[in-house]
Amino acid sequence: MNAPRIIVMMTALLALAACATPETRVRNGLISAGLSAPISACMADRMVDRLSLGQLSKLNGLGKLRKHKAGDVTINEFVKQTRALQDPEIVGVVTSSGVVCAVK
Repeated sequence: MNAPRIIVMMTALLALAACATPETRVRNGLISAGLSAPISACMADRMVDRLSLGQLSKLNGLGKLRKHKAGDVTINEFVKQTRALQDPEIVGVVTSSGVVCAVK
């Protein structure tokens, strides 16, 4: 493969990676925070419909604080961490989403 072709392919791949949906970013953040993949996917689906982008960004910051293996953190522990954000709406949405998704 020649160099210009490789550069075009790499640019295309980077552009696709930058197009991750808010739901994907939230899901990955929840997994990074230690929630299981199925719970994270379910909660992300609910949270992107109920929280603003600013609130989702705040929530994403929790995943960056501590890197855990998926499934190491319970929903209850995550809700406790979420309280540190001091946003009652985020805590309410995380709590209700966690309960709904745990029951599914």
